[in-house]
Amino acid sequence: MAVLATSCLVTACGDSSDSGPANLSPAARAAALGENLTVRVEVDTNDAAKSGTHCADLGADWASCARGKLILENAGSRSLAAGGWTLYVHSIRRILMVDHPAFAWKHITGDLYALTPRAGAFTLGAGERLEVPFVGEYWYQRYSDLLPRAYVVADGNATPAILKHNDTDDETQYVDRIPPGADDAAAFAATPAQVQRARAEAALPSVQQTAARAVPAVLRSASGQGAAQVGGLDLSMSGLASSHIAALTSRAAALGLNGAAVRVTGQIGGGALPADIARSGGYRLTIAQGGVNIDAFDAAGLFYGVQTLLSLTPAGGGSVPAMTIEDAPRYTHRGMHVDVARNFRQPATLRRLIDQMGAYKLNRLHLHLSDDEGWRIEIPGLPELTEIGAKRCHDLTETRCLLPQLASGPDNRSGGGYLSRADYVALVRYAADRFVEIIPEIDMPGHARAAVVSMEARYRRLSAQGNTSGASAYRLLDPADTSNTTTVQFYDRRSFINPCSAGAQRFASKVIGEIAAMHRQAGAPLSVWHFGGDEAKNILLGSGFQPLDGTDPGKGHVNLALQDKPWGRSPLCAALIRSGKVASVDELPSMFAREVSQIVNANGIGTMAAWQDGIKHASGPQDFATSSVMVTMWDTIFWGAADTVQTLGSQGYKTVLALPDYLYFDFPYAFDQHERGYYWGSHATDSFKTFSLAPDNLPQNAEIMADRDGKPFEVVSTGPAPHIEGIQGQAWAEVMRTDQQFEYMAYPRLLALAERAWHRAAWERPYVQGERYKLGDTDKVDKAALAADWAGFMSVVQNRELPKLTRAGAVVRTKLGG
Repeated sequence: MAVLATSCLVTACGDSSDSGPANLSPAARAAALGENLTVRVEVDTNDAAKSGTHCADLGADWASCARGKLILENAGSRSLAAGGWTLYVHSIRRILMVDHPAFAWKHITGDLYALTPRAGAFTLGAGERLEVPFVGEYWYQRYSDLLPRAYVVADGNATPAILKHNDTDDETQYVDRIPPGADDAAAFAATPAQVQRARAEAALPSVQQTAARAVPAVLRSASGQGAAQVGGLDLSMSGLASSHIAALTSRAAALGLNGAAVRVTGQIGGGALPADIARSGGYRLTIAQGGVNIDAFDAAGLFYGVQTLLSLTPAGGGSVPAMTIEDAPRYTHRGMHVDVARNFRQPATLRRLIDQMGAYKLNRLHLHLSDDEGWRIEIPGLPELTEIGAKRCHDLTETRCLLPQLASGPDNRSGGGYLSRADYVALVRYAADRFVEIIPEIDMPGHARAAVVSMEARYRRLSAQGNTSGASAYRLLDPADTSNTTTVQFYDRRSFINPCSAGAQRFASKVIGEIAAMHRQAGAPLSVWHFGGDEAKNILLGSGFQPLDGTDPGKGHVNLALQDKPWGRSPLCAALIRSGKVASVDELPSMFAREVSQIVNANGIGTMAAWQDGIKHASGPQDFATSSVMVTMWDTIFWGAADTVQTLGSQGYKTVLALPDYLYFDFPYAFDQHERGYYWGSHATDSFKTFSLAPDNLPQNAEIMADRDGKPFEVVSTGPAPHIEGIQGQAWAEVMRTDQQFEYMAYPRLLALAERAWHRAAWERPYVQGERYKLGDTDKVDKAALAADWAGFMSVVQNRELPKLTRAGAVVRTKLGG
């Protein structure tokens, strides 16, 4: 959905002969429109079919559409005349119709639309309003569904001008109305777990209990006599590198521990560790009045032991109860995924995130470095990737940049930027010093438009120089491919790397080799490469559409004869299929994944990772060249995640849970139209919901939380207990235009993620084959224990950890609940 363009109702139009911007130069006309024109949006209904709109005939998925109006107003003192200019607007919903005769409109690409008023159609006098009806696919339920920064261009090629009044991230400045949604919050609050939660929050733990609880919680502890006074740290630890010591010292300083230092000694292998903590990251922490000692399994255990001490220490220093803690991580993979492609995150923000990941014992930062909307890492020898793929401007030929997307404006008000080679090397080194491993993702073969467009620019540059072979070396498409496709984000076939082209493998080899070299230079050799592999499809071939002569009233009408699967009309791919190397275009992404795994393996990288749809045509990890294959699983629990994790585990994949209904931090915190976020998997994901996740027993969660619409659902555990590699949070960036918005969405949910990734709670039931769970129907989970555990966690976070996040300079949502 997005800010739509402006237009006028003819009945509201003034005299077209009125003098105004039409008498100015193109640049001056654009500037005048940018200064004085405003666009606001009013959504009339989110169920337009019931009020007579033929959503199916407009081609809406599942025949679902909304109707509203764009309100154009002249906030200046001079008239604004139609003609000679175009308004460009963003919409994260497909615009199915702009219903006004004064405007011609067209979809440009992705979320960008152009509305051009017909010359002489109207003149908008000072203070006058014009309205134009529009129809958008699906619905508009959150203010963040509607995007700012519409801009105007006069005479096609003049300098674009952002509408000044729409240059804001405060949606209330340009959204007049969204229909109120159903009050599902009340239904969720009435669940047994939420009732218990409210009781527990009303009777918070004692001061003593809070003082003795770390975040994340430890495996076990035994209280001692007295307390240690921690005003600072005097670290004397054999087994930790100086860079790790420096990172811990920096963390202590950030918490304001600049007073009297407590002596902390530590060693690897000191003392006999119990078998259940004698593994990587395991440690015994002894806190006494006279000092602190750590016996650790390895260097990571020493580091985490100090971080536990720092977790128990109030910001600014203070008393820490004497105790002995024995602890070790729950999962190998305790991750956070950050999308820097849709909207870039500054290195300082990423470093602050790494600081918090290290503090709360998260150990893998999955960086989504490329997508349709941006390429975010410098690759020596391929300068176009960042010169063009990392910035947005108004260039319809896309020879200088990518077109504006996601309300970036034509001048990178948001969305632009990249990590230089030096930036990335420094970031990898910074993360390694905090026992955080960076997993780079270059998404292939779908979600690759930034790379494809950039390499087309390279092709044109070298071709103009007469270097034909060099020009084709990294070309990523088949120039004879005429496939008509529409991607999930509404791009065409240039969203896909053509896996049948020789340039695709050369490109993958170049990029993987260069990034692997960066990791080696940083002293942290790359061990996991993320291939991506998701959503290589044409959405108009989905189940919500039918042929133009179809009779199903619940599906949109589309001319299916004109629609192709990705690469469906590529001569290169047709030849490959004829050769027998692959059976159909459906199998091309998995074929390409296998080929890329050979490149990954050749670079000494032991694990290739992919989103689950990137390996769906493979029979198991044995199909790939690397020693192991990790799958990032993004099914929701109510759409079958429990079955999917069973299937992936039985095939031998290392499975990481990235459950949208619990672990997508681009979803809203609460049932509030002003809370930012997408909501296709969850309308409300507060810290409690993430905290309540039982990762090892996914069916259990069906007894605690409803589906995205507040409806109970049933899950039965089938097959043996699945093994998972771990879990990770996701921060997709379509609606996080600024770093401040990113941090608000990440904190404090990151702490609940860390709690479940590191610590298995007592209320998590063991997986038992054949058990059935359903909210309001079964009563197997100890909800009082869950609530009490939450209350303890919440008390520590509110009283100790949120002040630390604020002291670190992070933007934090201070309310943990919805």
